[in-house]
Amino acid sequence: MLRGVAGAAGLAAVSGGLLTACGGSDDKDKKTTGSGGSSKPVAGGSVTFGSNYSDPAVKAAFAALTGAATTSTKVNVKINTVDHNTFQQNITSYLQGTPDDLFTWFAGYRMQYFAAQGLAQQLDDVWDKIGGNFSDSVKKLSTGLDGHQYFVPLYNYPWVVFYNKSHFKEKGYTVPTTWDEYMALVKKMKGDGIIPIAFADKDGWPALGTFDILNLRINGYDYHSKLMKHEIPWTDQGVNTVFQHWVELMPYMQSGANGRIFQDAVKTLEKKEAGMMFQGSTQVAAQYVTDKANLDDLDFFVYPAINPKWGQDYMDAPVDGFMLSKKAKNSDGAKAILEYIGTGAAEASYLKTDQWDVGLANGLQVPSYNAIQKKSVEEIGKCKAVAQFMDRDADPAMATAMISLIQNFIDEPTTSNIASIQKKAEQQAKDIYS
Repeated sequence: MLRGVAGAAGLAAVSGGLLTACGGSDDKDKKTTGSGGSSKPVAGGSVTFGSNYSDPAVKAAFAALTGAATTSTKVNVKINTVDHNTFQQNITSYLQGTPDDLFTWFAGYRMQYFAAQGLAQQLDDVWDKIGGNFSDSVKKLSTGLDGHQYFVPLYNYPWVVFYNKSHFKEKGYTVPTTWDEYMALVKKMKGDGIIPIAFADKDGWPALGTFDILNLRINGYDYHSKLMKHEIPWTDQGVNTVFQHWVELMPYMQSGANGRIFQDAVKTLEKKEAGMMFQGSTQVAAQYVTDKANLDDLDFFVYPAINPKWGQDYMDAPVDGFMLSKKAKNSDGAKAILEYIGTGAAEASYLKTDQWDVGLANGLQVPSYNAIQKKSVEEIGKCKAVAQFMDRDADPAMATAMISLIQNFIDEPTTSNIASIQKKAEQQAKDIYS
């Protein structure tokens, strides 16, 4: 049920790359301390950390972060890494069995799900220490349905269209800002013998991002939010319009997507076999780092406008971070680690190694930001609202249902199949949300 990249309800607004809205918390017991707090750190203990940061570049960045946390708190950290998708697919049984003290996860709805299931510990006492480091909307994304905090955030990242600057210059391509310009560009690329859009969906979740951005561009943020909550039926004409635009785009997207992992799709962009790729910077830019490709040549643009009413006002910008297992063996030591992670200094330290995500702490100064990261802060900051991602914004079971249905669409992108997919999606939603 929890397959895919997972996480959250949408953020209300962003400014300067820092998220703004409202949220609250209740005071809880404060017996745990750490470098982010005012008391002495818990020293000499150790904690285990379950991690889905399995790609080499991300794994190295996480190791640097936990190493710095140990130096600061004197709490040793043992990392248990599981590949990204396996971690997500087995997360429920993992948390119900013998979990690590801490685990990597995602803000908002998916965090709230595990909190409601009693599989995570409250972190109100941690937030009493770190709350001033984050905006209200980040705190809201870290808050369970019961009003308590269960999550400590680290970063977010934009879903945008990536390309190689030298490739565009060589071919004379210009960045499109409208759907008509985008379609003209993909047709030109195909005529030049280039795969216009690198595309992979073997893992199921990447294509959800394409649905999201088309939905945000065509129908707006409020429509997206209501659809994810099933306040709008999946048989609505707005959903049909999303799929019709996707049908128009499919001849220019890399074929065989359901049998390809995103890492291999990124390689076609690196080799300039593909002209563009729409996905998150934590997948595309991170893969450039792993492959030792030319990160300086990589650039991106926000998805072109389709409906002038919404323009380019919205995007997916998911928030990732950490949670404390209900069955943790060393909760005090784990909270000390989280108090360290919840500081601007920790984020800045992490982002010296991470060259693709952007931090969330208030007033964060990161001298090591590269051009991708600086532009990410700028473009996220321009948005009137950001969503988290379909399999973060929707009920977990609904997100899983849509993974299967969208993969079916990718195999058969026809008008008749769209009607069938919408009908099946609505039936699934009625069963799930009732």
